[in-house]
Amino acid sequence: MSGKPKLYYFDGRGKMESIRWLLAAAGVEFEEEFLETREQYEKLQQGGSLIFQQVPMVEIDGMKMVQTRAILSFIAAKYNLYGKDLKERALIDMYVGGTDDLMGFILMFPFLSAEDKEKQRAFIVQKATSRYFPVYEKVLKDHGQDFLVGNNFSWADVHLLEAILMVEEKKSDVLSGFPQLQAFKARISSIPTIKKFLEPGSQRKPVPDDKYVETVRRVLRMYYDIKAN
Repeated sequence: MSGKPKLYYFDGRGKMESIRWLLAAAGVEFEEEFLETREQYEKLQQGGSLIFQQVPMVEIDGMKMVQTRAILSFIAAKYNLYGKDLKERALIDMYVGGTDDLMGFILMFPFLSAEDKEKQRAFIVQKATSRYFPVYEKVLKDHGQDFLVGNNFSWADVHLLEAILMVEEKKSDVLSGFPQLQAFKARISSIPTIKKFLEPGSQRKPVPDDKYVETVRRVLRMYYDIKAN
């Protein structure tokens, strides 16, 4: 192995995208192996790499890590994106948990029927603007700092920017009533490692398309329809 982290997942966003974001934010180069066949997936399972029989899986520092939250926590701690003390880490976990909940509403969006997609789009925007974005708007306004926690760039900032951009793909002006978040988005997007990741040609994945959906369904043998919230 080259020493770079190696990511095992589909050639698309899904649960791996936040891992790509965090590695990129830390300025860490990584390699990827894309799952395209059921045989690839079963080989990882049979070889013992997927201890819970699921991807994402990341090879890093001699470990084969699974479980998205564990992988993200490790990366955040390793690259000093996890606060300076236990209190800051707790706040980061709390804010990341909120953005995780919001992004969870979007994760299965590509697998919905056309009718359910319209319902889910409205649901996502409603939840973002009434439950989640007001929290982060207030945090930024109350402490008057550039970042969510301790006035230092952290995993919480990376995760929130990812969530904002995902929701903007569903409604482009979703931040119109959130001036603090508008400024936050501009600040975080201008950080050199983030700016590089947002540029064309990076390892950031595009909005999932039909090819991605078909590949995931085939590899995971998803023979059922996902339902909207």
